[in-house]
Amino acid sequence: MSEHADSGRIRRRFETLKAAGRGGLVTFVTAGDPDYETSREIVLGLPQAGADVIELGMPFSDPMADGPAIQAASLRALKRGMKLAMVLDLVRDFRKQDDETPIVLMGYYNPIYSYGPERFVADARDAGVDGLIVVDLPPEEDEELCLPALKAGLNFIRLATPTTDDDRLPAVLSNTSGFVYYVSVMGITGTTSAAEGAVRTAVERLRRHTALPIGVGFGIRTPDNARAVASVADAAVVGSAIVERIVAGLGDDGSPAPGLAGKVLDFVRELAAGVRGREGPE
Repeated sequence: MSEHADSGRIRRRFETLKAAGRGGLVTFVTAGDPDYETSREIVLGLPQAGADVIELGMPFSDPMADGPAIQAASLRALKRGMKLAMVLDLVRDFRKQDDETPIVLMGYYNPIYSYGPERFVADARDAGVDGLIVVDLPPEEDEELCLPALKAGLNFIRLATPTTDDDRLPAVLSNTSGFVYYVSVMGITGTTSAAEGAVRTAVERLRRHTALPIGVGFGIRTPDNARAVASVADAAVVGSAIVERIVAGLGDDGSPAPGLAGKVLDFVRELAAGVRGREGPE
């Protein structure tokens, strides 16, 4: 069995990034999009392409916090028969070749509730998952999933937004571990991006409240965007722009065209080069 999450892959990765003097690249893809095999090829290729942390979306039929690109990715995966147990299978497969890159599962509570929260936490830990982002569980509901996850050694990562004021932040940051995910713009994912100055100010404010690393996402679309964010935060989080590369590689019938995974990974290499302050991939 692979190394358990409680050995601290996320913590070690951010320590390594800090020692290297750079921000990280967190990449998001929906597990099973556009189909299991293509998704597997992409996920297994992400570390070599330069992803420092991998966020895997757990497909759900009503992803209300996500924009059109990630909503459509969820529906494509579900249409191809993706289930939560298969997401964990994908993580197990990944761990056979990579025991260092952190994997965070991101999604909604409904599929976890249906699976059974205690069983899910145990199975996720055993599969090699390192952390969870569950966007529709507020801190007031910590006993549902957050506390069992922490007890099992999984990081529980929270979202903070521009409207999370100083009074609310302590509640958001209580029981948070791994890193804090700062949503840099209001609204759904992948639709607009924030100005660099606003991101810098927000990150500085968060740092006054927490010593955890801060990843910034929503609206990062280019290597230049990623470079700017990673220069002020601990990591840039890119999701919709990667998912859109998957869409660009689909045929008229929705099936993946040859070479789709390679093109997606090429884009991730460009983002990684941006985060590392280079003009292009090595």
